[in-house]
Amino acid sequence: MKGGVGKFIEETIRSICEWKSIEILELNVRDDHVHAVVNIPPKLSISEVMGILKGKTAIKLFKSYPALKSKPYWGNHFWSRGYCVSTVGLDENKIRRYVKYQEENERLEEDQRQEFGLF
Repeated sequence: MKGGVGKFIEETIRSICEWKSIEILELNVRDDHVHAVVNIPPKLSISEVMGILKGKTAIKLFKSYPALKSKPYWGNHFWSRGYCVSTVGLDENKIRRYVKYQEENERLEEDQRQEFGLF
């Protein structure tokens, strides 16, 4: 993925991410792989995003660079089957506190609504 092919892949990934409302925090196209840090909206699963990114980039790549089809890519597929994903999220302690006290907070909110005659 050197030179023009690498730039093409990067532009395609950026375009797909914009289309799917995926925020790219970091993107690095290397000679033989891609590293990306992205923020995926909750309506999309990670596997769905990977399928879209890998599928759409491969289709566009083979249309724009037909000579790549003659290379021995995994049964004429550009990307390998697997991928590596690691999630980065909220602080674990915050999540534990939220889960632990969620019921108590909801009970307080319900009491306040009844007190003020909102519901």
